[in-house]
Amino acid sequence: MDRRTIGTACSNKEMEAMGRGVIAQLPEQFREHLGDIVLRVEDLADDATLREVELTHPYELTGIYEGIPLGEKSIDSPQHMPDRIRLFRLPILAEWAERGNETLEHLVAHVVIHEIGHHFGLSDDDMHALEDQVR
Repeated sequence: MDRRTIGTACSNKEMEAMGRGVIAQLPEQFREHLGDIVLRVEDLADDATLREVELTHPYELTGIYEGIPLGEKSIDSPQHMPDRIRLFRLPILAEWAERGNETLEHLVAHVVIHEIGHHFGLSDDDMHALEDQVR
């Protein structure tokens, strides 16, 4: 896929492909522990999601991890839905346009890795190091 620095907005399907590409580039020790994580792209977060993260405007949220972080899972825990990462296309595109100096793929990678970091319970420094490995 061509790298986008300017141009037309991508579709949800194209952004999902970018996100899956990021996951495919992760080091094996991360990929093998993602399990059945679901990646979805939606235009905007719904009102319930915004309330949950205490935000009021949908353009304030570019992505969210929903699930139980790996370090908190237990064999004794009740069954739950698969963990998922939701990317919000319109806020990502708005941030991309606002920044103007990076590729859309880089911004999508940043958001995906940040959300994967929540799955693994990583610190911000660890997320930045992981992002550097994927570039």
